Amino acid sequence: MNVVLGVTGGIAAYKAVEITSRLKKAGFAVRVIMTRAAQEFVTPRPFAELSGERVVTSMWDDCTERHVEHIALADWADLLLVAPATANFIAKAAVGMADDMLTTVLLATKAPVMIAPAMNTDMLNNVATQKNIALLKERGVMIIEPAAGVLACGAVGAGRLPEPPTIVGEVKSFFDRRDNGVRSELINDCNGKLAGKKIIVTAGGTIAPIDPVRFIANRSGGKMGVATARAAAGAGANVVLVTGNITVALPTEPNIRLVSALTTDDMLKAVLAEFANADAVIMTAAVADYRVKDYSPQKIKKKANSFTLELVKNPDILRELGQQKQPGQILVGFAAETENLAEYAKRKLDEKNLDFIVANDVSRKDAGFDTDTNAAVIFYADGRAPEDFPLDSKDKLAGRIIRRLAEFF
Repeated sequence: MNVVLGVTGGIAAYKAVEITSRLKKAGFAVRVIMTRAAQEFVTPRPFAELSGERVVTSMWDDCTERHVEHIALADWADLLLVAPATANFIAKAAVGMADDMLTTVLLATKAPVMIAPAMNTDMLNNVATQKNIALLKERGVMIIEPAAGVLACGAVGAGRLPEPPTIVGEVKSFFDRRDNGVRSELINDCNGKLAGKKIIVTAGGTIAPIDPVRFIANRSGGKMGVATARAAAGAGANVVLVTGNITVALPTEPNIRLVSALTTDDMLKAVLAEFANADAVIMTAAVADYRVKDYSPQKIKKKANSFTLELVKNPDILRELGQQKQPGQILVGFAAETENLAEYAKRKLDEKNLDFIVANDVSRKDAGFDTDTNAAVIFYADGRAPEDFPLDSKDKLAGRIIRRLAEFF
């Protein structure tokens, strides 16, 4: 498969070097186009060495193609990936400008387009940028949602370019979905029972802000939640994916609607706003149990050798949903434990009025957080025997969870 990688002028341009390397190692042919601004952050040489191809840096480079170069590149591509994509590039793409090689290839190609925005949080949230992104989505452009965290400018929030393994994983997933018919397989396995159902999935961890630049968080990166949302969408459901603090790229499927909720309070409000007409909720998010009692509106300066934070309990989202659950609604929880897996999972199953719970041992190095694999045991409220799922990819485990969910409809 042929990937044209566009690199624009953001601080995250250095990550595109690793993206190139990983794409090549995954078996893709890669051609790189760099904007003039991108060359202020990284030179073309590493891209040329890793891709094995000449890097295109200008409309006016000596053409090595038999045809007009922007048309040749546009025709060659099976996918056009832009990572990082700056606010400036996104604005030009939205209005169809073609004032450099990258925007010209974008306008000329018939290949699918995948864009990974990366910029300051305020720039990302600006109404103009959001409208431009929405317009590109309407045209079928796949958007890899920015990760949240501490940005190069010191701000905290969304706008980080996801890590290279995540972006390359998105590329692989795109071709897998296109070539392997995953969607139809899940629909068939679920007997169409989830087609048109509204399913809420939560993913990642929630944060407890300390001051404008610091927060407390856990290690959940959101891989399991995003995989679950994709599997539900693949089975034909209309998915609302509520994301906390995540490091994995967000899905681009048209039947997945994204809602950001960084804190536990935000996630509770977001889920409750969708819950009344939802058919099912799958709470994969690792929700922070506590928050900082006294948030500092100013950055806390280093003075003493230590200082104390007082924490107070956060609302229990899963318990609240269990209390509000109506007949016909299915509620699924996750239990990430390091000991007494069965005991703690069963207690949570009963106390929170769940239909089933997915329990996994996060003390394992090959499962839980920061891995592409997972192993789990499902405990059911209807009395059936627990079901053990051995170590496998998170995508496959997500598919098994969705197949079990379909049995409730």
